[in-house]
Amino acid sequence: MSAMQGSEPSIGRQVGVSVALLVIDLMVIAWLVFIRYGMTGWADSYDSVNPPSAPKEALRGMWLLVGGAVVTGGGLLGLGWRVPGVVQIVVLGAGAGLLAFYAGR
Repeated sequence: MSAMQGSEPSIGRQVGVSVALLVIDLMVIAWLVFIRYGMTGWADSYDSVNPPSAPKEALRGMWLLVGGAVVTGGGLLGLGWRVPGVVQIVVLGAGAGLLAFYAGR
């Protein structure tokens, strides 16, 4: 039995942490998409004189999610928490992709 096996968290703990982080991630993504991007787009529809600012909000949110995926996902993988690390990278990466799509519209 290697020293690495004894220090790894159990699969049950990893799944529990993954579920908790998934809920938090989805709330953050929903806030960025619906409140930041959506409300800014709604406000842009009433301001036809100035250029729209919703794409900038989408890019800002995208970079926030990319940074979160790298820091939290990479950090968890570095600590040996494989399941939560992969969940963070996949979920936050998908959210960043969604906001990148909205920024390009």
